[in-house]
Amino acid sequence: RKVLPGLRVSHRPPVSRLRLELRPAAPVVREHDRLLQVLPVVLQEVESGEVLFVGYANEEALRMTLEMKSAVLYSTSRNQIWHKGATSGDTLSLIDVRVNCEQNSLLYLVRRDGRGACHTLEADGSSRSGCYYRSLTTIEDLAFIQ
Repeated sequence: RKVLPGLRVSHRPPVSRLRLELRPAAPVVREHDRLLQVLPVVLQEVESGEVLFVGYANEEALRMTLEMKSAVLYSTSRNQIWHKGATSGDTLSLIDVRVNCEQNSLLYLVRRDGRGACHTLEADGSSRSGCYYRSLTTIEDLAFIQ
């Protein structure tokens, strides 16, 4: 059987397991004199297909996501792990994690546990469903999507 470059397959009868070696495409960030490799993560609502936002995950965030079955990401601006919705209540339950063909980005298929996914709020104070709530109309102009 052919194995794709960069993948190692180990066979343990009667179950075959695939071991992925992810190749970071995103910037490498520093945390306390330690280099952290991060991967971009697209978070998509499983039922509607809506792209909620794009974040990053390092190995620790990915492991926590898989263990908790909830989206955990790495903040490149704050240089820390964060559990999405831990303070707002707008957590995202993990349905599946997918890896792209080049193994340099992830797709988290999620289900919203709260009302929204974005940290910004609507004019009425409610959570936005996702972070892509504006449209680029020209190179300099944004319009809110109704």
